[in-house]
Amino acid sequence: MQTRHAGRTDTGRRRMNNEDAWLAAPELGLFVVCDGVGGRAKGEVASAETAEQIRHWIEGETELLAAARLESGADGSLPPTLRSRLRSLVRSAIQNACYMIHGMGELDPEHRGMSTTASVLLVAGRTGIVGQVGDSRVYLARDGEIAQLTEDHTFVQTQVNAGKMTTEQARRSKLKNIITRAIGQKEWVNVDVTTHALRPGDRVLLCTDGLHDHLDRDIDAVELFARRDGFDLERAAETAITLANAGGGEDNITALFVELLADADARPDPLTPLPDALPDFDASAEAAVERERRA
Repeated sequence: MQTRHAGRTDTGRRRMNNEDAWLAAPELGLFVVCDGVGGRAKGEVASAETAEQIRHWIEGETELLAAARLESGADGSLPPTLRSRLRSLVRSAIQNACYMIHGMGELDPEHRGMSTTASVLLVAGRTGIVGQVGDSRVYLARDGEIAQLTEDHTFVQTQVNAGKMTTEQARRSKLKNIITRAIGQKEWVNVDVTTHALRPGDRVLLCTDGLHDHLDRDIDAVELFARRDGFDLERAAETAITLANAGGGEDNITALFVELLADADARPDPLTPLPDALPDFDASAEAAVERERRA
């Protein structure tokens, strides 16, 4: 499938500088949003460099991406080996960025302590691979319904998962901005990777917490994805920034909208709904495939 996209980023109303970054490389099917952490430790360097490092790593596997696009089925399925290699590609791209950002901080005192979140979407045919570290998010809109494809790596989310806090309590907590994973904090980071079936007409939003905090409170997410025909991505991105600022603009705000388009010779969509996520393969099997590929 082809894609089109539009992204916007804004400092917000209360911050002095913008530490967010976004990247779109449609020729690779790659879309990235990062939220830098560090303040004086150059969070904006961490976010921008992470996005570029991820792009550079993905660019090294163009043959794999081409094969995946050819093999991706109408239901978003892929042969197990290809699917595993794509998941490993996204994971290793983010982990390599983590190693590089941490190293930059170790070498330069001005950058010491900098880190960033990263939410990554890699589109290969009708298959989408999502990589996640931190508390930026990826949403999928389809047929008037919106699903969050990522889980926040935050202290309050761990409390929700443990049954010690409700979702509403987490939204209101003063501790909600404490993240438990970030790129650059250490040499290595655990990356969540999920696989999703995509179809023409799907719309994806990658955003930082400066926007999704308001999606949780005072912005109707359905409205951002409105108008089934003639959807204006540029307007949607601008509206997201405007609404977040109108709600207070407490943080930097970034919105990257991606729409999936049918190829000219695409087969008709199946009548049955596509699954939001495909079942994961055993991690050890995936690791074995990756070791074999790099041998």
